Amino acid sequence: MSSIPYEAPPPRQSLGRRLSTFFYRHPHLSLALLLVAPITCFVVGYLGSLAVLLLASVWNVDPFTSQVVHTYTLANFRRIVEEPVYREVAWRTIRMAALVTVADAILAFPIAYYMARIASPRTRNLLVVAVLMPLWASYLVKAYAWRTILSGEGALNWALSPFGVSFHGYSTTGLWLVFTYLWLPFMILPIYAGLERIPESLLEASADLGGRSVRTFVRITLPLAFPAVVAGSIFTFSLTLGDYIAPKLITSQQFIGTVIYDNHGTNLPVAAAFTLVPIGVMIVYLVVARRLKAFEAL
Repeated sequence: MSSIPYEAPPPRQSLGRRLSTFFYRHPHLSLALLLVAPITCFVVGYLGSLAVLLLASVWNVDPFTSQVVHTYTLANFRRIVEEPVYREVAWRTIRMAALVTVADAILAFPIAYYMARIASPRTRNLLVVAVLMPLWASYLVKAYAWRTILSGEGALNWALSPFGVSFHGYSTTGLWLVFTYLWLPFMILPIYAGLERIPESLLEASADLGGRSVRTFVRITLPLAFPAVVAGSIFTFSLTLGDYIAPKLITSQQFIGTVIYDNHGTNLPVAAAFTLVPIGVMIVYLVVARRLKAFEAL
């Protein structure tokens, strides 16, 4: 009698293997599952908070009890537009943000250019660590350190005293110095990344065609690095618009962040309405940057 051959059953796949095969056959479902968590966080955490902020800006405050009344009104926006003090605070903050952005761009570009185009790999790595190192320290530590530096007996006046010069650090100029220092790494790193991505062949082609170094920089390097400068300016400009800790420590003048901080406990609707000012300014800034085609090479 001939024996019937016995065929062993196929090995049973593990649950992980079956799930991997299922998601491989359904790529759209796997993509949806990967995106559901971050999209949910974005919609609930970011857009949801903006919706609550916009809703709070149209509420009112009872003049007798100082309690928030959920009645809808545009009086808060009219107050911000019509009262000169709010316009002056907004203009002062925007002006400060612009000055900080320009100063950081002027300081950051040569540093980033040296890191990307001139420095050796070893020096470049050391400079990257040096740029990142201030970010490791606490914001409050750096702000209070600058408050000590700018004081009447601080290191800045000590260094200027041999020249017979005295600097009043607790002022708008002192705040400008603090902001310029705090946000400088956020300008250096994008510019450095943008300069590093410029192909060396373009610079060599310009040299082969008789282009001098200054002409090559103005006609090739600077336009190609412009999107990186815009990317860095978004950080410096927006961070300056919303900051309230450094203005509280350095100067007695009011800025958007300090006005919002002072009003959030006593007049929440006005604080919420004033919060929309830097958001609107940044939207206009991004639209102008896009019109200038600053994002095409990013």
